Amino acid sequence: MDLRQLEYFVAVAEERNFTRAAERVHISQSGVSAQIRQLERELGAELFDRSARTTVLTVAGKAALGPARAALAAAGAVGQAVGEVTDLIRGRLTVGMVIGCTLTPLFEALAAFHRTHPGVEISLLEDNSERLAEEVRAGSIELALVGTAAPAPEGLESLTIVSERLVVAVPAGHPLTEPKRITLRDVCAHPIVCMPPGTGLRTVFDRACAAQDLHPVITLQASASDAIAELAARGLGVAVLSESMAARYGDRLGGHIIEDAQAPALLSLVWRDTQTPAVREFVAYARRAFTAPR
Repeated sequence: MDLRQLEYFVAVAEERNFTRAAERVHISQSGVSAQIRQLERELGAELFDRSARTTVLTVAGKAALGPARAALAAAGAVGQAVGEVTDLIRGRLTVGMVIGCTLTPLFEALAAFHRTHPGVEISLLEDNSERLAEEVRAGSIELALVGTAAPAPEGLESLTIVSERLVVAVPAGHPLTEPKRITLRDVCAHPIVCMPPGTGLRTVFDRACAAQDLHPVITLQASASDAIAELAARGLGVAVLSESMAARYGDRLGGHIIEDAQAPALLSLVWRDTQTPAVREFVAYARRAFTAPR
């Protein structure tokens, strides 16, 4: 028997269907069936009961499944160990990215990592910051670029990329263009356009308001800063953004720091650990990309 046969056996056992297993391992159904038959001949026992509507394991098949999985895992560990000492990293790396993110250094880090380690399959997943952080904690994804209210989200390691104050952005002629010092109470006296719950910026804003027992009226929510700015420019509410976000819309909105909202909004790369070589390598590439002079 060989590892390929064990891989096909496990695929059929988990999919409970030869056709789906064949799609999973990227060969024809007849090829999977032939290899399973050969494995059964070598073991001297049938592994599947093929008489039912779905493919089910026989008693012998159930006994073989655990050791087969263990053998495949052991083979993978051998490849990983060799990869670490030969600089050959393989596998899959899923990177989460907060919705609306357009930070060039992240894409540069992904490109540089891919050039050096083409054997790693890279996936990019967009979602809100709260869900992405939970996915990293759960191990569903390896790393994520998220908005946070704390330098190190609970249970995760992090690299702070951006740390900025909250800003209210309003069009010319708005009452908030007149005061020299704008407070949270001033902002909360107007309808607000802001990011939705689950985003780092919104968490910072909500906590700042709660600390002063303020109850802002969030009339409109959008995940992308472009949408927030467009809505505010049309007089549908005052925009709450970070400093760099507000600066991008200086041609149509005036940005003013909210003086008593002291806690910054953070954008951080977060991960659970660096035991996986691919994660460790990507963190190093991200550090270089985000700290390079621009």
